[in-house]
Amino acid sequence: MSEAARIASQDAPEARATRGQGPMHASLSLGRLAGVEVGINWSWLVILALISASLGFAVFPTTNPGYGGAVYGAMAAAAAVLFFVSLLLHELGHAVVARREGMEIEGIVLWLFGGVAQFRGLFPSAGAELRIALAGPAVSLVIGVTLLAVAILTPLPGFLDGSVMWLGRINLVLLAFNMLPALPLDGGRVFRALVWMRTRDFLRATRIAGGVGRGFGQLLIGLGFFSVLVFGALGGIWIALMGWFLMAAAGAEIRFATVGAALGSMSVADAMARDPLTVPAGQSLAEFSKGVFTQSRHAAYPVVDGGRLVGLLGFRDLTRVEPAQWEQESVEQHMRPIGRAFVMSPEDDLGTAAMDLSQDDLGRALVVEDDRLAGLLSMTDVSRLIELRSRGLG
Repeated sequence: MSEAARIASQDAPEARATRGQGPMHASLSLGRLAGVEVGINWSWLVILALISASLGFAVFPTTNPGYGGAVYGAMAAAAAVLFFVSLLLHELGHAVVARREGMEIEGIVLWLFGGVAQFRGLFPSAGAELRIALAGPAVSLVIGVTLLAVAILTPLPGFLDGSVMWLGRINLVLLAFNMLPALPLDGGRVFRALVWMRTRDFLRATRIAGGVGRGFGQLLIGLGFFSVLVFGALGGIWIALMGWFLMAAAGAEIRFATVGAALGSMSVADAMARDPLTVPAGQSLAEFSKGVFTQSRHAAYPVVDGGRLVGLLGFRDLTRVEPAQWEQESVEQHMRPIGRAFVMSPEDDLGTAAMDLSQDDLGRALVVEDDRLAGLLSMTDVSRLIELRSRGLG
């Protein structure tokens, strides 16, 4: 089996433990900014509270003494919110340039470790990735330098001066960290783009930059645990968590690039099963089990209601119901409504689709064209196609 097929099959739900939607999916939409959908993940509230508490109880009372608790609380809340605004502007810089380079932007999500601009598909060229990667840090540089200049050169009230000074410094500190040559940090993307330019091999460049990212992640994990065990510094836990994130994200980048390189420019239509068997929404689970499932035994079936696609029923959904209830329970009651199922278009990039499916416990996606069911895509089909292509048969 080829390496790409092995990775695809390992990521498939049939071959590993269930992995959810991941930490970077928006829990709440904030609307659109410059045409880009912006949302926040619930984990963002955690870091917002931690930053506010740290600033209000420790940082500002030290840097700007003489004020009451209410003032420090207001300073901390304002600084924390504006800090995330600066992160949003950083990610917006990436998104705007990416759109100019012809990439599709899914949106921006603020979460536990800051913010992330989500793209679909591979970068069109090394130059495009370089420009996109540098756009965000350029925004942070402008914000940091401007705020520090205002704090130093402008006579501001003490409570305002402290917030502005902290915001300027933290933007430059995060800029320095973010420019480390470790994928998926911006510096890692710059590093990958430069290696890609030199080698003309995106996969090789990703493996090199991803390897550096994993190395930095391991270093941070070790440093974090060392800080906790030797110095009793609880902040080391945070450092270790960042290291874990770097390692996991670098591994995901390598898997994405490996599968993407194997599939090339193929689309969902090249791998999907056309005219899949469907199940009526009103059919009982007993009828489904004795009829369509007994004859075919697929892992999932599109569900229709009067010819209209309404959801997806997986075998796992059936096993959650006691057989004694199958006569009384209907397919519609236990299917995944179309709003909770993966829905793709036949023209979607197959490599991106495969990585999306790897995050779903069912590993199946409904393929819809012009509001009608066009097919069903599974990780099994993707892995089989990769294996055929690796043998020169696909």
